[in-house]
Amino acid sequence: MTGSSIHQPLLSRNAAETSDGHAGVARSVVGLRLFADAAAHLGELDVETAALIVSAAGDIALIVDRDGVIRDVALGTAPLAREGFDALVGRQWIDCVTSESRVKVNEMLADAASNGLPRWRELNHDLGAGASVSIRYILVPTRRSDGHVIAIGRDQRNVAALQQRLLHAQQSIERDYLRLRQAESRYRLLFEVANEAVIIIDAATRRVTEANPAAQRLCNAAESALAGRGVLTLFDPASHAAASDLLGAVGTAAIADPVRVALADSEAHCLLSATLFRHDSSAYFLARLTPEAIVQGAMSEDAGDRLLADLVERLPDGFVVTDEALNILTENTAFLDLAQLARREQAHGQPLSRFLGRPGIDLQVLIQHLREHGSVRNFATILRSQYQGQEEVEVSAVAVMQGDLRCYGFSIRSVARRLNDRPAPGVEAPRSVEQLTELVGRVSLKEIVRESTDLIERLCIEAALNFTSDNRASAAEILGLSRQSLYSKLHRHGLGNLVPGGSDG
Repeated sequence: MTGSSIHQPLLSRNAAETSDGHAGVARSVVGLRLFADAAAHLGELDVETAALIVSAAGDIALIVDRDGVIRDVALGTAPLAREGFDALVGRQWIDCVTSESRVKVNEMLADAASNGLPRWRELNHDLGAGASVSIRYILVPTRRSDGHVIAIGRDQRNVAALQQRLLHAQQSIERDYLRLRQAESRYRLLFEVANEAVIIIDAATRRVTEANPAAQRLCNAAESALAGRGVLTLFDPASHAAASDLLGAVGTAAIADPVRVALADSEAHCLLSATLFRHDSSAYFLARLTPEAIVQGAMSEDAGDRLLADLVERLPDGFVVTDEALNILTENTAFLDLAQLARREQAHGQPLSRFLGRPGIDLQVLIQHLREHGSVRNFATILRSQYQGQEEVEVSAVAVMQGDLRCYGFSIRSVARRLNDRPAPGVEAPRSVEQLTELVGRVSLKEIVRESTDLIERLCIEAALNFTSDNRASAAEILGLSRQSLYSKLHRHGLGNLVPGGSDG
C-alpha cells in the first residue's frame, strides 16, 4: 500500500479481496490509516488484549449503548479516577457534559449509528461547582448487534497548559520586541537631533557605518555620504596618526584621552573622543567630534565655576547650601570652623537645624520669610557648635530653583566680637529689663519669669535700702520681711555690701 492511501476515503466494510482471499487494500478514514491485513495479524486477539489496547489508546474509554448510556469505563490516568470519572457508569453521556457540549454528543452518536466518518470532537465534562475537564473523543463502532460504540478520549489539560505556556512565551517575546523597538526609536531620535557630531565606526574595518546629521554638517558631507568611508579620510593627513592611535588605545584599554584633530574637508579643528561597544558579536567605536571653539568656551565656563567655588571656599564667613528639606549639601571651611567640625563628612546630609537657630523658633521664622520673599538679610540668631557651644551670628539667605528642585544658600557671619564691643550699662541707668526681653526665644518662658522675679526682687530691695540709707532693719520693715529673710536675699543677690557702712538698726 502506498503512502497516498492515507488520504483515500473510507471504503465500505466489504473491501475488495485479492485472488488468494485476503484483503489487499488498506482502509483509511479521516486522520487514521487502518491495517492492510488486520485479520491475519489481529484475528486471534482475545478480549483482555483488546480491552488493554482500547484503554492504552487514550486517557479514558467509554462503552456507550445506542441510547447514549455509559455501560463501562476504562481509565488510563490517575487524575481522572480521582475526579470521579469511574462513577459515570449507568449515566446518560449527555448528562455528564456541559451544556455547550451536548449537541456534539448527539452528533457523534448519530454519526456512529449511521456508520458515518468518525472524527475527533472535544467535549467538556462537568465536574460540578463550575469546574470542567476538556476531553477529546473519537467513536469507534463495535459491530455488535446491540449497537454499542467505544468512545476513546484524551485529556486536553496538558495540551491546554502547553498552549497557555506558548501564549505566555509569545506575549513575552512581543513585549521584549516592543521594548527593543521603543529603545531603538529613542536611540534613533537622540542620534538624529543631537547637536554633537556622532559617528559609528566598525572596529574591524575602521569604516564609518553611520553618522548623524550633526557629523555630516561638520564634515561638509551630503546625507549618507559618510557611510562606508574609511574613518581616517575624514581628517587631515597630519591628524591621521593621532586619530589612529586614539582608536587603537580605545580598542585595547576601552578608554583614552581625547585628541585634537583637523578635518579634511574644512579648516575646523575638533576634539576627537571615542568609546568601544559591542553589538551582535561585533565591536564598534562610538566617536564624538566636538569643535574646538565649543571646547574652549566650555573650558572657560568651567574655569569661571572653579574660580567662584574657590572664592566661596575662602570666604571668612560661613557658607552653607541645603536642599528643600534643609539638609546640608555643601559647605565652606569657615562654616566647619564655626561648627567646630573636623571633617566635611560630619556636616554632609545633616539637618541645618542641628547647628543654626534657637530650637523650634529662629529657623522656622527664617525659612518662612525666605520662602515668601526669596531672600533674607542680617537675620540675628545663634549657631551651635558640635560641642554645644553657642555663638551670636547674622544670617543672610537666598532661595534658588535648580530645575524642579529648590535649594537654599546661607551666609553666616559671627557677631560675637561686635556684641562684646558694646559699652557696659551704667549704674545710674540699668538696662536689666531690656536684657531680659532679649532672652525671648533663647530660653523657656519659665526661666524668663524666674529671671524677671529675681530682677524685681533685687530692684525693690535696692530701693528700700536707698530709701532707709542702708538701714536694713527699716528696709525689712518696709518690705514686710523679717530681718533674717532680708539678710538671706541680700546674700543671694550679692547686695550685702551695697552701701559702705550700712547699719542694722
